[in-house]
Amino acid sequence: MDLTIFVAVTAAAVVLQAGLLLGMFLAVRKIGASVEALTEDVKTKVLPTVETAQSMLLELRPKIETAVTNISETTTMVRAQLQRIDATVSDVIDRSRLQVIRADDMVTRTLDKVEETTERVHQGVVAPVRRLNGMFRGITAALEHLTHSRNRHSDVTVPQDEMFI
Repeated sequence: MDLTIFVAVTAAAVVLQAGLLLGMFLAVRKIGASVEALTEDVKTKVLPTVETAQSMLLELRPKIETAVTNISETTTMVRAQLQRIDATVSDVIDRSRLQVIRADDMVTRTLDKVEETTERVHQGVVAPVRRLNGMFRGITAALEHLTHSRNRHSDVTVPQDEMFI
């Protein structure tokens, strides 16, 4: 009896194992069919696109290389031109600065000369004219005083005693 139970359990295990293997076979077959359908889709849709992209890359590669080379050369030329412009602008600024300094010195010297000339004109012309003006006023005042005092003496006779104080 033990042997029959053992054989029955073993037979059940083998049948169960065969069922599992059959299920796995059917699942793999189903997955295989899905993979085949997917492979067909890839062959019909993706591969032509990849081939087109590859051919475009092959055609565009020389053009892209030329464009990159041109851009590199242009960048180098622009950089050189900017360096020249920078040097020129710096030179113009330096020269302008020197001209401003020269103009400032010239204006300063001119103003100094104008002040000096003004002072000399004042000392040489205005001061003597003022002195002469003062002298003429003094002479005029003296003459007026003399003419008034003669007129007073002739008009009014004042006794000599009254004049004496």
